[in-house]
This record gives sequence, C-alpha cells and structure tokens, in this order.
Amino acid sequence: MLRSLLALSLIACAPAFGQEVVPQMHTRIYVMETPNVPEVHASTIVELDQDRLMAAWFGGTQEGKKDVGIWTSIYQKGAWSQPVEIVNGVVDEKLRYPSWNPVLFKTKAGKLFLYYKVGPNPREWWGMMMHSNNNGKSWSKPERLPGNMLGPIKNKPFQLENGDILYPTSTESVDKNIWKIHLEKSDKNGRNWTHIDIPNDTFQAIQPSILRHGHDSLQLLCRSKNNHVVQSWSADNGKTWSPVTATSLPNPNSGTDALTLANGYKLIVFNPTQRGDKWSDGRAKLYVAISRDGQEWKNVGILENGDKGEYSYPAVIQGKDGRIHITYTADRKNIRYVTMRLEPLTTE
Repeated sequence: MLRSLLALSLIACAPAFGQEVVPQMHTRIYVMETPNVPEVHASTIVELDQDRLMAAWFGGTQEGKKDVGIWTSIYQKGAWSQPVEIVNGVVDEKLRYPSWNPVLFKTKAGKLFLYYKVGPNPREWWGMMMHSNNNGKSWSKPERLPGNMLGPIKNKPFQLENGDILYPTSTESVDKNIWKIHLEKSDKNGRNWTHIDIPNDTFQAIQPSILRHGHDSLQLLCRSKNNHVVQSWSADNGKTWSPVTATSLPNPNSGTDALTLANGYKLIVFNPTQRGDKWSDGRAKLYVAISRDGQEWKNVGILENGDKGEYSYPAVIQGKDGRIHITYTADRKNIRYVTMRLEPLTTE
C-alpha cells in the first residue's frame, strides 16, 4: 500500500479566530494500491465504528459508460481493503446503465444506507437505495426511490433530532441545462419521502451540503456555475429556506463538501479557484477552510496545490474521536484518503 504520514500544509488563521489553527498530523494515502478499473470518481465516506471506515465511489472504463458500478472498501488497522463492486446499473439481462455518485450515511440508530444514481446521464438518472443492519457485511436488495426522488446527489444527509432525514439534492434539466437545488426528507427508516423547494432565480447551483447552526438554523453550501460557492439558510430545521446568495468562497464549477464540527466550527473542502474554459479547469488545487458562523471563512489547510490534474469531489466527516476524514478524486485514477486534526479550536 502506497502510504505516507505527512505534516499538513498550513495557512495561518487570521486573528479573528483567536488562536492559530494547527493540525497535529495527517495521513495521506491512496485507497487503492492498484486500481481495479481505469477511472474512479465521486467518493463518499462513513464511520462504521471506532477505527473502522467505509468508502465508496463509482468506477469503470470512463464516467458515463455502462460498465461503471459502485465500489466499496473498508479501512481498519491503518489500511484499506481490496475494493469490491457491490452494485451496478443492470436493469435486466439486456439493459444496463452507468451508476453515479454514491452516498454513504449511517443513522443515529445504526442503520447504514447507500444511496446512488442510475441512468444514462445526470439529467435523466434516478435515485436508488440499499441499506445494511450489520455495517455493510450484507445489503438489502437495491430499490428505486419513490416518486421522482433522487436522494442525496453527492453529499451526506443530515438527521434531525426527531429522526427525520434531510437529503441535500439537485437537478439538471434536459432541455435548457438549468441547475436547481432542493431538499428531500424521509423518516428515520428512509420512508415517507417529501420534496422541499429552495427559492433561487439567480444562481445555477447543484450538490448542496448541510451545516448545522444553533436554534433550528441550517445552512446549505452548494457548487455553482457562478464562480462562487452559494448558500441558503433555514431558521426552522429545513422546512423553509432563504433565497440563494453567493458566499465569499470561490468555486470553479466543482463539487465541495462541508460539515459542522463537534465544537461548532464549520469546515468546507473545496477547490479555491474560478471557472476556466474547460469543465476541469481549477481542480488542481484543493483547500480546507473553517468558519465560526458559516459566513466568514479562513483557509487553514492545503490538500493539493498543483497546476495540472484533477483533485476534486471531496467527502468529509468527523469521527467520534475528533479526527477529520476526507476522501477525494485523485486525477480520476485513484481515491485519496486524508486524516487530520485542527487544534487548538476554542469552542463556541
């Protein structure tokens, strides 16, 4: 296994954060020693239990090809297991579609979900779901989500105190190439789905992440075509949302992921650049930023800082021990795994 333990590249925080944020160390390895397929992308990660993680991604000859399926690997004792393809887009013996954008999520009750998409492209795909009651040792039969629900498009769901699950999602229209974000909600068992609109007449946005603030306040951070990460706010636990506005964070039309840390800080992993002539422009740099309030952001870490290649589509979680776990696409050839601690961080 190709692996190394390196000190994290740092950008000192501004005085507004009180103390400089200094990570102890971070692990930076590839998930696959030898990739099973030519191209991989769109990873997701979840903590199964103490010191055990699961990652998933889609992989095949090339994004959008019919042989693309969903692969998983388990991390324990400092190494990732040999990847296994657990599901694909076979509809029947004669019909197969590519699979897309897996999302792993474990509920408070311990039920593990795998959401993913199947279809010819992101404009015509549909949402699929499997679940496991034994941390992925076995899975339920794949099922299509009810109605026109898509499930989480790229980033992890968020479970409310009452058990309901919010899914950050979005659509891309077939005819006019219009991007729109929305939320979906189910009960704690992934049943009884509803759709939640988000007002947006200005920005072309997809792939939200959900941040928790105090007093029933939630925030969405989204990828956009408008050179900025964009946002929307809710003051009633996601029932209604504010119109979408731009944040100060740049975005080159590339996926991000974000979360609220245990101490209340907000963290985002993102490409800190703007759009270029090609869709892949701006994806050679990948940074970590934090915020007290979800509005003023400071860069604190550099995961990638090149001029060529694609390092994109991050997924980020915080483990029970406080460590931050990040996976992301490494030039479409592998999945990179990084762990880090940000210390000291004063609590709110």
